[in-house]
Amino acid sequence: MQNSIRRTKIVSTLGPSTDDDAVLKKIIKLGTNALRLNFSHGSAQDHIDRVKKIRLIEKDLNCFVALIGDLQGPKIRISSFSAKKVFLSAGDDFLLDLNVLKKQGNKHVVGFSYKHLPKEVSPSDILLLDDGKIQLQVIKTNNTKIFTKVVIGGYLSDNKGLNKLGGGLSASALTKKDELDIKLAAKLKVDYLAVSFPRSGEDLKKARLLMRQSGSRAKIIAKIERAEAISSDTIIKNLILESDGIMIARGDLGVEIGDHRLIGIQKKLIKMARQFNRTVITATQMMESMITNPFPTRAEVMDVANAVLDGTDAVMLSAETASGNFPEITVQAMSKICLGAEKVPSVNISKHRINKTFSSVSETISMTAMYAANHLTNVSAVILARTSHKIALLASRITSGLPIFYLSSSTKQLRLSALYRGIVPVYLKKQNTDLNTTDSAIQLLKNKKFLKKHDFIIAIESSDKNNLIIPNMCRIVQIL
Repeated sequence: MQNSIRRTKIVSTLGPSTDDDAVLKKIIKLGTNALRLNFSHGSAQDHIDRVKKIRLIEKDLNCFVALIGDLQGPKIRISSFSAKKVFLSAGDDFLLDLNVLKKQGNKHVVGFSYKHLPKEVSPSDILLLDDGKIQLQVIKTNNTKIFTKVVIGGYLSDNKGLNKLGGGLSASALTKKDELDIKLAAKLKVDYLAVSFPRSGEDLKKARLLMRQSGSRAKIIAKIERAEAISSDTIIKNLILESDGIMIARGDLGVEIGDHRLIGIQKKLIKMARQFNRTVITATQMMESMITNPFPTRAEVMDVANAVLDGTDAVMLSAETASGNFPEITVQAMSKICLGAEKVPSVNISKHRINKTFSSVSETISMTAMYAANHLTNVSAVILARTSHKIALLASRITSGLPIFYLSSSTKQLRLSALYRGIVPVYLKKQNTDLNTTDSAIQLLKNKKFLKKHDFIIAIESSDKNNLIIPNMCRIVQIL
C-alpha cells in the first residue's frame, strides 16, 4: 500500500487552461495537492471564481487542497512595441527610455516599468531580457534613459521581464498592487501567501503583518529569486527562519546568478529549509515542454526526479497547467516521475538529525517515531491523530518510506498539511465518546483500505491529561 502513495507533493498553477470545471477536477483527482493563484495574471473576480470552484470540487472529491496566493512583486518589465515584437541583432544600439509610452516601442527603443533603473545600473552592466534570451550591455545612462548595445540578439516581444546580471536592484519586495492583493488573498482565505523577490526577513515580516491586519493567518512562503537572497548563508537562514516555507523560483534566480550556480544552490536551499523545519517548493520550467507536447523530455524527467531525491516537499507546475495544452497529462506524468524517484532506497531514510539533541518535546517525539519507522520491520504507516499540523510538519522533516496519516477535524490544518512531504491528510470527526482517538483513526483508515490486519503502525499522540497540541507519547500498535 505504502508504495502506491506519492509522498512528494504537486503544486499546479491556475489559469485559462484550468478554468474548465472538468479539467480542474481532473488535475486534483490525478494528484494535485496545492493550487497556486498567480496574482500577476487575472482579475480579482477571476481568482474569486476559481476558489469557489476549488472548494466545491474539494468537497465532492473528499480531499484537501492547499491554496497558495502568489504575489507579483516588483517584476521589472519592458513596455510594448507597435508591432508587438521586434528583432534585435548583436551589435545594434538599443535604448531603454522611460518616456516611451505603451505600444510605441520599435527595434531601436522601448519603455520600461522601473523608474529608478537608470540610477541603479552602470556602464558595462549586463541587462537580461526575457529570462536572459536577450542580453544588453549598458553603455551610458541619464535620468530617464539607458543606452545599450545588443550582446545577444533575437526576437523581443511585449512586456518581457528585465533583470540585471548579478542582481543589485533595490526595488521594494511589496508594491502597491501587492498590498491590494494581500487583502484579496485574505478574502479568498488562502492557506499560504508567496512573497516575490524578498531581500531579507524584513520583507517577510511586513507581508505577514499586512496579512494579519487583513484578518488572515496564512503561512508565508519566501520566493528565493534574487541574487542578494542567496549571497550568504546568513541571509538564506534569515529568509528561511522568517518564513514558513520557501519556493526556489529558478527562473529569475537563474537569470541573475547564472544557471550553472543553480545546481548547488537548489540542493543547499532544500537542505537548509528541511533543517529548520520549513517546507520547500522547487519551481520553474520543471515540465516546460509539456506546455505544447503531451510528454516530457528525459531532461525534465531527471530534473523533477533530482528535486525529489534532494528532499523537496513539492514540485511546481506553472504555465504547464495555467495555459498549457495538456494540464491533466502533465500532472499525471509528474506524479509518475515522483513515484519513480521515491523508489530509490536512499531517498527513504534521513540521517541528518541522528546525532542532534532537542529542546522541544514535540520534535523529540517526532524523531522517535520516525526513527522507529525506519528501523522496525512490518510497519506500514505512521499515524498522527491527537495533535496539530505543526507535529505533522515535524514528522515530515524526517524522511521515511512510510505514509504519515494526519487525521484532524480541522479542514484548515488539513489543507496546510497537504503541502508537507509524506503527509496524507484525512478528516476525522471530533470524538464524542471515550473511545481512544488513535483507535478511531485506525478504524477509519482500515475502512478506507489504507491499513490491513496484522500490520504495525506507529502513533504519535498525547496522554489524556496533556494538552492535545503537544504530543508526549509514541505508541506501536498492531492492527487486529
